[in-house]
Amino acid sequence: MLVMGILNVTPDSFADGGKHFTFEHAVQRGLQMIEEGVDIIDIGGESTRPGAERVSEDEEQARIIPVIRALAGKGADISVDTMRASTARLAIEAGASIVNDVSGGAADPAMFSTVAELGCKYTLMHWRGHSKDMNEKARYDDVVVDIIKEVRFQLDKALAAGIKNENIVLDPGLGFAKDAEHNWEILERIEEFTALGYPVLIGHSRKRFIGGDTPDDREAGTLDISKSLVGKGIWAVRVHSVAPHVELVK
Repeated sequence: MLVMGILNVTPDSFADGGKHFTFEHAVQRGLQMIEEGVDIIDIGGESTRPGAERVSEDEEQARIIPVIRALAGKGADISVDTMRASTARLAIEAGASIVNDVSGGAADPAMFSTVAELGCKYTLMHWRGHSKDMNEKARYDDVVVDIIKEVRFQLDKALAAGIKNENIVLDPGLGFAKDAEHNWEILERIEEFTALGYPVLIGHSRKRFIGGDTPDDREAGTLDISKSLVGKGIWAVRVHSVAPHVELVK
C-alpha cells in the first residue's frame, strides 16, 4: 500500500487551509514529505471541501504549477489534484505523472481525451457534483452498488476515449455526496471495489465522518482506518500525515 501525501496549495482546504498556500511553504512541505518517505505527493490548488466555491482556471494553475515544477524529480511521484483538463496538461508538462480527478471526468468534457493523449496514470473518483451542493445528492438505494454502477459508466467513457486500462485507478470518493453512514459502509465493503480489478485509492484523511471537533482530532481515527485497509488490496491511501502512515505501512 502506497502513501499519497496531500499538499493543498489553497487558503481554504478543510484540514490544512493556508498552511502551505505560499510557494515557499508548499515546497518546504513537499520536501519534508519526501524526507518522511512519501510515495506520491498529490498537489491541488482548489479546495473540494463541502460548500467550497470554485477558483478560476488561471488561479488554480498559478498556485500549483510552480510547486509541481520545483518538486518534480526530487524523489517522489507527483500527482495533480484537478478537475480541469488544461491544468492536467500543464501539470504533466511540469513533471507530474498522475492526474487525480475527483470528478471522474464529469466536470470537464476534455479531460478523458487529454489524459489519453498525455498517456499518464489517471485516478477516476466517484462524483455527483461540485462541492457547493454535493451534500444534497447523498441519496442511494445501495451505496456500494450505486457507486460501482456510476463509476463503471465513467470508466467505460474513459476507456472509449483512449485511456489505457493499466493507467486507471478508481476511488469511491469518501465524503463526496456521501454522509457518514455511506462512508462507513463503503469501507466495510471495500472488497467490492477492489474486485473490479483496478488499483483503488482511498481518501479518508481527517474527514468529518471519523468524528472529533476539528480535523486534528481525527488523526488517530485516520490511522485506524488506514490500518484496517492494510492487506485488503488497496493501492494507496491519500493522507495529510505522511510519517506515521509510512511507519504503519512498514
